[in-house]
Amino acid sequence: MLRNRMAQGGAVATENMYQMRQSMFSIGDDFWIETNNGRRAFRVDGKALRVRQTLLLESAEGRELYHIQEKLLHVRDTMAIEGPSGVVATVKKALISPIRERFVVELASGGEWNVQGNIVDHEYKITGNDGDVAEVGKKWFRIRDTYGVRVEPGHDDALVLAVAVVIDQLSHGSR
Repeated sequence: MLRNRMAQGGAVATENMYQMRQSMFSIGDDFWIETNNGRRAFRVDGKALRVRQTLLLESAEGRELYHIQEKLLHVRDTMAIEGPSGVVATVKKALISPIRERFVVELASGGEWNVQGNIVDHEYKITGNDGDVAEVGKKWFRIRDTYGVRVEPGHDDALVLAVAVVIDQLSHGSR
């Protein structure tokens, strides 16, 4: 399933790699985020019949990790990601983006991540002040309508995946 992507030393680089299926979910639907070898790692629970778009990112065991909710009455599309102790990050669509879509992730702990690339086709990078945070793309998987999220070591995989889910919702919200 994972295309051969060689790391230094000839080993296949597979750690912190997740696969997501595009166009498989909308609000009210549930779906699994799997590791590159098909193990269910996280579940996204789409809450239906709510005024605001609401999603829950849960561990494979069903423990809620992040609560994702649309923020109403904002000039630009905005969704908040909340953890047990409150808002962890806010994802906003950039106001001016001349060539490609761009998003900004404001972290409650300070700092921000920038999301740039071909968002619609799931080919983009998430970068922070200290460099790359994650890469999203289709190049790792041959399965149709599947894209991968490779999280750099030292980052919260669940938070990065929650950001990817938010970006998918904000850029493909009509699904």
